[in-house]
Amino acid sequence: MDPRINGFDYRRVTVADGVTLNVAVGGSGPPIVLLHGFPQTHLMWRHVAADLAADHTVICPDLRGYGDSDKPVDTDGSGYAKRVMAADIVALARALGHERFALAGHDRGALVAFRAGLDHPEAITRLALLDVLPTLDMWDVLHGVTAAVAFHLYLMAQPPGLPEKLIGGSPDAFFGHFLDAWTRDPEALPAEVRDAYLRASRDAVTSIVADYRASAGVDVAHDAADRAAGNQLRMPVTVLQQDWGAALGYDAAGLWRAWAPDLAHRTVTCGHFMAEEAPAEVVRELRALLAR
Repeated sequence: MDPRINGFDYRRVTVADGVTLNVAVGGSGPPIVLLHGFPQTHLMWRHVAADLAADHTVICPDLRGYGDSDKPVDTDGSGYAKRVMAADIVALARALGHERFALAGHDRGALVAFRAGLDHPEAITRLALLDVLPTLDMWDVLHGVTAAVAFHLYLMAQPPGLPEKLIGGSPDAFFGHFLDAWTRDPEALPAEVRDAYLRASRDAVTSIVADYRASAGVDVAHDAADRAAGNQLRMPVTVLQQDWGAALGYDAAGLWRAWAPDLAHRTVTCGHFMAEEAPAEVVRELRALLAR
């Protein structure tokens, strides 16, 4: 059995027709939902969730297409649009009895959280986004040889067939590359956790590719429409990022401020998997956000 978050109850919750999410729930108090990134599962929040559960109801799902959640078949990415995945999360919270909740996401989960904040401002009280840029801005800043760090974005943007075949031919090598290359402290991902991520990703190649394919298509269209309409995040927002902006030549805080007027932007000195590499710092920033 894969590792679990100690002290949390596990259940399956239906959030859409034919889509049930695996979710870990613990603690009591005001609700906060934590969304994982790639190539991970809800388990990435194990340290942060245990701390927050002292005085919050903490909800940690596997996203649609990941972990032990359902993986609906999709050919054009529309079934994994962040708008659809965000609706999953709002439906999940409501099924658990929460009309309003704080929301934090890392990487892919942050893109889902961002979309939830734009589409469902009445439901999201506070928003934390870890180590990501909005989809529209991400494609804008990637250029030249520096874009090589994001080769996987371009690979998984291709039409169905080739990406799935290439990744499925050696999934552990593909997903393991990111677990290793994006981690400054390898001990932050113990062997049993790393193995759990690889097993989960190995079983989700098609749906993970569909998630990324959506970010080169329908997600761009949705972000562009919001930018054109002047839509912004209305709630207090905290963004935690590595200092990729300096390396790639863009102003990360400035990009985020255009979307989030009530913004706290922090640079975190660790690898990409900050909830596992610097959990105390992440908890501190989340608690500061919840107190704003």
